[in-house]
Amino acid sequence: MRIGAHVESGDPLAQAAARKADVVQFFLSDPQGFKAPKPRDDAKDLLASDVQVYIHAPYLVNVATTNNRVRIPSRKLMQQHADAAAAVGASGLIVHGGHLEKGEDLAIGIDNWRKALHQHKDSGVQILIENTAGGDNAIARRFDALARLWDVVGEFGVGFCLDTCHAHAGGEDLLNIVERVKAITGRIDLVHANGSRDPFDSGRDRHDNLLGKDEPGMIDPKLVAAVVRVAGAPAVVETPGGAEGQAADIAYLRDNL
Repeated sequence: MRIGAHVESGDPLAQAAARKADVVQFFLSDPQGFKAPKPRDDAKDLLASDVQVYIHAPYLVNVATTNNRVRIPSRKLMQQHADAAAAVGASGLIVHGGHLEKGEDLAIGIDNWRKALHQHKDSGVQILIENTAGGDNAIARRFDALARLWDVVGEFGVGFCLDTCHAHAGGEDLLNIVERVKAITGRIDLVHANGSRDPFDSGRDRHDNLLGKDEPGMIDPKLVAAVVRVAGAPAVVETPGGAEGQAADIAYLRDNL
């Protein structure tokens, strides 16, 4: 089972080596901006490497929103990042499910996802929709909403990325979560194996290392390892502590699979 980490975009292969990672995930541009990614000088090295690569789309991408100033550039940016992800041999492009404003009909956001995927040109890199932690009107926080989304987008061949911190903070118990997700999506393509700094159903997206202080809100690391084991998909830790902290999380998962 392949396990790795989300790292800074500079020299991801060296950062993977420092963590003894089989998988590496990174951004191709500013995660808080709408700028298109630039060609990478290390594209050939990434393509030739045995390290599996995933690309995370910028956080601002929200193809579900009714706000034209966000939705239209989000569609464009998702395409640009999928194309750029293909150039580095990525296995998937992770995109957050997005959200609507309070009081708006969730069906509109789901249909906006359908329109975005209908317009999307296949780059050879699969779009992986990720569950999110916060927002009462989020598309992929609660699994009842996720089921409505998948009824519409499943036909487009999208994949699913399960984030353990997001599920915990979003009010979805990690116990038997793999079975519940697969009953909806039929698949889990990637696991973001993260601890949480906040209590269950807090709506707060604050990742923590798997092994840390015994504080309220901390996810039992054995539960995270169980999710990875049962999902049978590659796993990426998006945890703090740099190479040392992430290497410890990776080693813990390997030891408990």
